[in-house]
Amino acid sequence: MWQRFKKDFNRFFSYAVFSARSDLKAEVASSYLNWLWWILDPLLFMLVYTFIAVIVFKSKIQYFPVFVFVGLTLWNFFNRTVLSSVKMVRNNSAIVSKVYIPKYILVLQKLMVNGFKMLISFVLVFVMMLIYRVPLSPKILYIIPILFVMVCLTFGLGCIVLHFGVFIDDLYNVTQVLLRLVFYMSGIFYSIGDRVEEPYKSILLKCNPVSMLIESARMSMLYDLTPYRKMIVLWGIVAVALVIVGIRTIYKYENSYVKVM
Repeated sequence: MWQRFKKDFNRFFSYAVFSARSDLKAEVASSYLNWLWWILDPLLFMLVYTFIAVIVFKSKIQYFPVFVFVGLTLWNFFNRTVLSSVKMVRNNSAIVSKVYIPKYILVLQKLMVNGFKMLISFVLVFVMMLIYRVPLSPKILYIIPILFVMVCLTFGLGCIVLHFGVFIDDLYNVTQVLLRLVFYMSGIFYSIGDRVEEPYKSILLKCNPVSMLIESARMSMLYDLTPYRKMIVLWGIVAVALVIVGIRTIYKYENSYVKVM
């Protein structure tokens, strides 16, 4: 499988890049604000959640707007990629039914689109860190392995739901509900470490990799704390395993996808 994957990846990577660029251009083609929406979209969400938490629930979390922005940035990348992967084959049936393309390349293309938006959001995060005078420390470099695990986890889950989405029509609705549940369990606008008591805190951080990665990113970027290193390594191994399982599954069954559609 490795040789086939390497050959296909080298062959179709340029297609994924070109397709990602086309999608990004198409998203803002009919908008007056054009690419500014990639900045305004996360900013507006941050303002909404900041208003709800600070004004309504009286949250006193330090650097709260940046705190929310970090969570939203990672969550949007994960949520948008996984959810769109469910119907990826059906939405690209015109291509899939006419030419051969490894189906995980479709997930990779969507990963690039949402990854580009995530990078824009992180640029805004760093600007906001300067505005709020968040002290920088070497621990901010932990964001590199955190992002690596998040990308692998997202890609692996995307490949798996892509496969099952071909055969199960209702999987999109089920995935949407499950992701909504994960959203509220991931501490986007509250701190799991501060607001959730044991044993539920340990359960959320150990069993929900998204919450652990978001919490770790905030610890290293905003509060000069060492993140959950053991959990990052453990979930990194799991994420790589999911990537392998997802690609293997697609290679094994992708010839039957056109028949099912």
